Amino acid sequence: MTTPVIELREVSRRYDDRTTGPPALNNASLTVRPGEAVAIVGPSGSGKSTLLNLIAGLDRPDAGTVTVDGVRVDRLGEAGAALYRRTKIGMVFQFFHLLDDLTVADNVVLPARLAGMGRRTAARRADELLDLLGIGRHARAYPGRLSGGERQRVAVARALMNKPPLLLADEPTGALDTAAGQDVSRLLGELNAEGQTVVVVTHDLALARSCTRRTVRIADGRIASDTPSHEAEAVR
Repeated sequence: MTTPVIELREVSRRYDDRTTGPPALNNASLTVRPGEAVAIVGPSGSGKSTLLNLIAGLDRPDAGTVTVDGVRVDRLGEAGAALYRRTKIGMVFQFFHLLDDLTVADNVVLPARLAGMGRRTAARRADELLDLLGIGRHARAYPGRLSGGERQRVAVARALMNKPPLLLADEPTGALDTAAGQDVSRLLGELNAEGQTVVVVTHDLALARSCTRRTVRIADGRIASDTPSHEAEAVR
């Protein structure tokens, strides 16, 4: 059996007093294997953002363990967490977080340069990704001149720059119109079909059904269900 990309064991996290009030995440366990496409769904305040932050090494649990691609993320210090995010995960956000004063190509190259990749190697990798994602013609443009869907494709290219084992997408279609959102959803599905492990955090069950094959629903800090995506509507 293959080693999981993500393994959470009995993870809990509180943001208020540690002995009172409900935790943001309560004794959650989750396993994601290589090549899976998983949606984490739930309403605002359900705990899905906390789960994302723990997987991304942006937060630490109060109890339990978080392991991603063999790394005990819950044990990392600040420097170790930064290195982990550069090498083990790629992140795509709702609002892109592109640098407007850098060209598209320079935005995509940035994580590779921070990881120590040579300039020419990084430039070739960026060109390949931009062509793969259908936006190579915009390499020398600035993000402000692109549509929302195109900017999200740039963000995906940047996230894939260091060939991470895991792609995390946090509400990736939330700032897009319907057509652009469907375009990004198809892109995530295509990346997964090529073997990329994808975890999408969203409140949108339609997005979950369209680009993932498994839906994990969180409610009140607990994992309430874990089903194939086409069945998720029935257990909502």
